[in-house]
Amino acid sequence: MNGGARGRVALALAVAGICLVALIMAPMMMVSTFPTITGGGLADCGEAAAQASGQSETALSDIPPEYLELYRKHAEEVGVQWNVLAGIGKRETDHGRSTLPGVRSGTNHAGAAGPMQFLISTWGGKAKIKIPSEFNGYASDGDGDGWADVYNPADAILGAAKMIKRNGAPEEVRRALFVYNRAWWYVDQVMEIAERYAADGAVAVPPEAAEECDEDLVEAAPDGVVAQILEYALAQRGKPYLWGGTGPDAFDCSGIVYMAYRSAGLSIPRTTFGQWPFGVRIPEGEEQPGDLVFFNSGPGTGPDRPGHVGMVVSPGKMVEARCRLCGPIKVTSYRTRTGIVGFTRPLQNPSVQEQLRLRAQG
Repeated sequence: MNGGARGRVALALAVAGICLVALIMAPMMMVSTFPTITGGGLADCGEAAAQASGQSETALSDIPPEYLELYRKHAEEVGVQWNVLAGIGKRETDHGRSTLPGVRSGTNHAGAAGPMQFLISTWGGKAKIKIPSEFNGYASDGDGDGWADVYNPADAILGAAKMIKRNGAPEEVRRALFVYNRAWWYVDQVMEIAERYAADGAVAVPPEAAEECDEDLVEAAPDGVVAQILEYALAQRGKPYLWGGTGPDAFDCSGIVYMAYRSAGLSIPRTTFGQWPFGVRIPEGEEQPGDLVFFNSGPGTGPDRPGHVGMVVSPGKMVEARCRLCGPIKVTSYRTRTGIVGFTRPLQNPSVQEQLRLRAQG
């Protein structure tokens, strides 16, 4: 074999080696990072990013490529597990391949429609809605064409991502699935499918803030008054949600805020609707511990009438009592949550300033 031939053989072997490495690395490169839940420098206290599982061979062979791309795209956009979205799509309509009524047109016997099987009332009252619109619901424009079409996979998958996000995912994913279809057997089936679709056989769940982080959270308070407020709110973690609850055994979202301020000798309005106009508005990014973050929570609420509130405990994190099916009171992220209306600082309300003045004199 002459030198030229040996060179060509060596080059061929090198190219083959590169191709082999590429084939081995390709599935690994498809693993993406679950949206990081930032914790204001508290990464050592359970706020490290969870990993979103790469797709398994089962996922690649079973999910149509266009659907797989949409599951991953909208899951990352909203902040939920892609394989849970895919599990819903598989369980509901076999990723749109089902020929049963309601998948491509009309509704099924229960009134559900589209590849993710939304009730038309839950979607927004009509199967196809112009965006933006005044309709309430989960109608979404996933492909940017200006319409929210329940039969369009891009729109329906984005709507499903928003729905499970609002109801607890990614932290409380089983509860979010239960709200999607109120049967625990359904939850088990979707989770089983989601696990088969993941390369590591798991449904990634971001770590919750651990109790050992409480001291760090309180230390982040700008002053002793806020530290006292935070101590009370954090002490309620693990207790259940109760509509109208103000403790000591259970709270609703505004109840825990009201009682936390009351623990520091400060009086603020009791309800979310009253707390929203009470505090001084704070630009996003300038919020600090003790401030309140408000959310649109669906029908009957909106930009001027938010229906849910949490208390900021550090940048990006809040303590909240969310809903009866959303798990106990806990510290969660608000930066990846949809529907944020704004932030307020109750401590800058003139009446609270007067209370603080009298407190200092006493």
